[in-house]
Formats: sequence, structure tokens, C-alpha cells
Amino acid sequence: MARKKEENRKVVSENRKARFNYAIESTLEAGMQLTGTEVKSLREGKATIAESYAHVKDGEVFLVNATIPEYAGGNRLNHEPTRVRRLLLKAKEIDKLSKAADREGMTLVPLKIYFNDRGFAKIDLGVAKGKKLHDKRDTEKQRDWQRDKARLMRQKG
Repeated sequence: MARKKEENRKVVSENRKARFNYAIESTLEAGMQLTGTEVKSLREGKATIAESYAHVKDGEVFLVNATIPEYAGGNRLNHEPTRVRRLLLKAKEIDKLSKAADREGMTLVPLKIYFNDRGFAKIDLGVAKGKKLHDKRDTEKQRDWQRDKARLMRQKG
């Protein structure tokens, strides 16, 4: 059933380096408070969340440093590309994220922006801890081994 949900998603932007730079402990889906031109720009598939993060302030969660470029068909009322965007979550979820982010070394990392089957823009947030250099090397070694193992299995039939 979870697989069916994933099929209906139209991924706009994915933070591919997040899983390399961070050890993701848990993920959470959140809505985004957007303006009209931001939604149109997202529907064109234009967004960058590689350098972005989320933080909790005054009982609200905000997405910082995410870039949604201006909509080409917009006029003088176009949005600012790197503005701070509020994330829409329930109070219990915000409390949980706040406690997780307060732990030492933990951060809220956006993993992907997508449209769900109802057409709403959503973002996957990961509660993550930064990896050290030796952890990154270990991850790369495991990935290379999986690739080599798959290549050997294909060759043998």
C-alpha cells in the first residue's frame, strides 16, 4: 500500500546529498505555505533544496534557504526566490520535531519536495545527525560493494 502512495508523487526537487552527509533517523511529511507564483514555478519542476534546512521557532517550523525561482509568466507581484517558508504541521508533530532538533548534533533536513495525488505541494523532512568523514567513507564503500555485487550477479546470469 505504501508503494501505491509513492507512485502518485510528482517529485519536484530532491536533496540527493542529504543521505550521504547525514544519518537520517526519521522522516515526516509536511505541507508548505506557498504563494500562487511559487506553486506555478514548482509545477514547472524548478526548485533547489540542496543547501536548505528547517528550524523550529515560536512553535512553528520554517524552511530556510530553499530556492524556488521566480515564475516566468509572473508580473511585478512575483515572489522572492529564497524567502523563509512556513511548514504546515500539527502541534504534536511540531513538538516532536522541536525536541528532536534540540538534541545535540541533530538537524532538520529537507529530503524532497513533491506534489501528492491531491495536487498539494509537500516536503519530506528528515531528523538527521551529521556524519563524520569516516562514516561517509564507509557509506561510499558499501555503495561501491553493492554496485560491484550487482554487476557480478548480472554477469553470472
